[in-house]
Amino acid sequence: MTEVKLWISQYMPWLRIPNIHIGPTDIIEIIILSFLVYNLLVWVKNTRAWTLMKGMMFLGFFVVLIYIFEMDTMIFLIERGLDIVITAAIIIFQPELRKALERLGEKEFFSGIVLSGGAREVIQRCSDKTVHEIVRATVEMAKAKTGALMVLEQNETLAEYERTGITLDALVTSQLLINIFEHNTPLHDGAVIIREDKILSATCYLPLSENQTLDKGLGTRHRAGVGISEVTDSLTIIVSEETGKISIAKRGTLTRNVTEEHLHEQLVLWQNKSINVKKRIGGGKGKGFIFPVGKKGTDRNEA
Repeated sequence: MTEVKLWISQYMPWLRIPNIHIGPTDIIEIIILSFLVYNLLVWVKNTRAWTLMKGMMFLGFFVVLIYIFEMDTMIFLIERGLDIVITAAIIIFQPELRKALERLGEKEFFSGIVLSGGAREVIQRCSDKTVHEIVRATVEMAKAKTGALMVLEQNETLAEYERTGITLDALVTSQLLINIFEHNTPLHDGAVIIREDKILSATCYLPLSENQTLDKGLGTRHRAGVGISEVTDSLTIIVSEETGKISIAKRGTLTRNVTEEHLHEQLVLWQNKSINVKKRIGGGKGKGFIFPVGKKGTDRNEA
């Protein structure tokens, strides 16, 4: 360890290795840092930042060589340009950083505390009829090989994309959805945005995914479905015009060849049925208990 410190102090004086102590605080620090580094690597691996990170590691290797061989001119340029590099990295990773902060903001860290303080009610997004109508329309369009792209809003608003289409503001029915995506109809091209029990708008434009790991045979309909799921928490249903297969995009992940049962399960999760929970102190001995009050239940060349 002493030799390593001497080598670093000789060739990389700007890098200081802290003294290592063994104690409760250090163990806690190691656990926290391990958790943060692991999640950072997982985040980098699952985004476009992974490709950029490999390039930065490659450049970092040459920086180490520059310090080892004491290339003064190169060292001068690196030290003067470090602030620029950091600023450029923030700009390059801006979409990924924004997405990570948005997901961090969605976490309900204090949900347990709120629940223990009284009652909580989570209101469902839509009725059972709406879920049934969406499933029925999707299955019928899949049988007829009618291409479809339906985006279901969750917590994050889709108003930005809603404005790119034609406003409908109509109740969700299977007949209306099938008619919208029927071939050669004015509204069949683009996506439909659904909020709660309403079809907000049709022919909406969505951002295309730039994920290089997606199947190259997928067309713009599927890439748009994945793209909107990467930038929002929406649930997207895609019906292939070429194969009639049903796909679901969520959180940037595309699930293909979805069955009717699995589609219904995902829609029930999206529906978020209301659950009223209360905490009551009962019994003469002062013991508390919790009880539920009630429960309600494109493929290639596709446009």
